[in-house]
Amino acid sequence: MRPQRTQVSQPELRPPSPDATLVLDGQAIDRALRRIAHEIIERNPELNRICIVGVPSRGIEVATRIASHIEAIERVRPDQGVIDVSMHRDDIRIRPKLPTVVVSDLPADLEERTLILADDVLFSGRTVRAAMDSIASFGRPRRIQLAVLIDRGHRELPIRPDYVGKNLPTSPTQRVYVRFQSIDQVPDSVWRDKE
Repeated sequence: MRPQRTQVSQPELRPPSPDATLVLDGQAIDRALRRIAHEIIERNPELNRICIVGVPSRGIEVATRIASHIEAIERVRPDQGVIDVSMHRDDIRIRPKLPTVVVSDLPADLEERTLILADDVLFSGRTVRAAMDSIASFGRPRRIQLAVLIDRGHRELPIRPDYVGKNLPTSPTQRVYVRFQSIDQVPDSVWRDKE
């Protein structure tokens, strides 16, 4: 007699708002981040000199997943870090509440390193500028590159990503939601509101 197999049901993908449409599911997110990992490997032959730095909060998850893909491909796990941008934002005075501060964690030998900033969504570019300002207070890396899961356009600063999972045309008022199981307790997904 064969033992019965218990089916484990996957949580259902549910939109974060009534008007949201699915852009990427978990498999598509994984493919996009794996492709970014391959591109990073091609552009940075000295993997022991790179550090993938996540911008809180979902950028940390993006950085971790990219680092895991690089390790699976090359058998070398790049260093990881975190850079807090909360006190370097240019909108801190007009925000209704102060952002949560996360402890920054960067390598001591920044001068010899290529830092790859990782974030979930690139929009105006102001968070990236704040991240670079914050990094400058720790030292001067050899270079900084930018990896984002979603580039939705509408830049307000001259900032361009080096690695993009998906370009997603949006209007300035549309909302993009990135959900990770490890953070949001719902299946990995990217959603976009209707206009």
